[in-house]
Amino acid sequence: MDGQYEPVESPDETTVFPYHDLTPPTPADVEAAGEVVSEYLPTTPLVRSEPLSAALEADVYLKREDTLPTGAFKVRGGVNLVATLPEEFRDRGLVAASSGNHGQSVAWAGREFDVPVTIGVPEAANDDKVREMRRLGAEVIRHGDDYDDAREYIEELAVERQARYVHSGNEPKLLAGVGTAGLEILDELGEIDYLFSPIGGGSSAAGYCLTVGAETDAKIIGAQSEAAPAMYRAWQEDTLAAHERMETMAEGVATRVPFALTMEVLREDLADFRLVSEDAIRDGVARVFCEDRIVLEGACATAVAAAFQMREELAGQTVVIPVSGRNIEQSKLERILAESDYPG
Repeated sequence: MDGQYEPVESPDETTVFPYHDLTPPTPADVEAAGEVVSEYLPTTPLVRSEPLSAALEADVYLKREDTLPTGAFKVRGGVNLVATLPEEFRDRGLVAASSGNHGQSVAWAGREFDVPVTIGVPEAANDDKVREMRRLGAEVIRHGDDYDDAREYIEELAVERQARYVHSGNEPKLLAGVGTAGLEILDELGEIDYLFSPIGGGSSAAGYCLTVGAETDAKIIGAQSEAAPAMYRAWQEDTLAAHERMETMAEGVATRVPFALTMEVLREDLADFRLVSEDAIRDGVARVFCEDRIVLEGACATAVAAAFQMREELAGQTVVIPVSGRNIEQSKLERILAESDYPG
């Protein structure tokens, strides 16, 4: 068996292989990724939200990553990784674990570059996301109660098939690709005081740290559900240990295990990290849909909730909130809207 398909010692509780470089990307790597990503994906709009600006007494801009082909930011990373994938990995194919958007990203890029893709998802994964992965040509395997169960299964499958495992966090090419959203913000908006980013595995926030955080005085604020605080504890306590709690309705931030590479970037550059309640997440989904007519996933709404936690600090400031994904299940959205007090 080729040695590069045998796991090596990992700094966190996930599996890594010899082909995984755990060196954080640099701003220059993100610039290089921008050249790749711009060939395949459109620039996403940056628009001022009048309702959020009024509510927060700030200039609030939404980075509309929901307008990308998969409806979420992660496709940027998939494109950059697969476009630059060494030839030796292409015929063997790619395997990945996902709660949805990472899998769609790898599936979309696999179709674009004619590379076979297999995605492992939890048994109760978002049916809409699963259907889209299959539509993009990926094999989808349901396994386990949550993302980490699916991840462990796929890590074993990577060894069995001798296939390239696309880690959802420990991939410099993926982080650099995701960071290209920050380059687009910098091109459009000269002055930024705060940027709020959801954190599940941390790739989005890391990308903004490497761009908006590196090039401006903006404070990058992370947000995660208090019902799934693995990355928050890792950031606060300088640990990569798994967390036992993972009960959030927002599958995009539903992780129990911190990732070494993203956490290295976040420890260095994240200005603050906020935990938000499940009620605040649902309120964010309902508020933005009813007032801006934009569909948010629960993960994205963590950033909205964190901004409202800090509303006194934000008065008079320029604030960016990424609309990181729109792929919420219709039934879940309908329940949230039915239970909200916002006029619809």
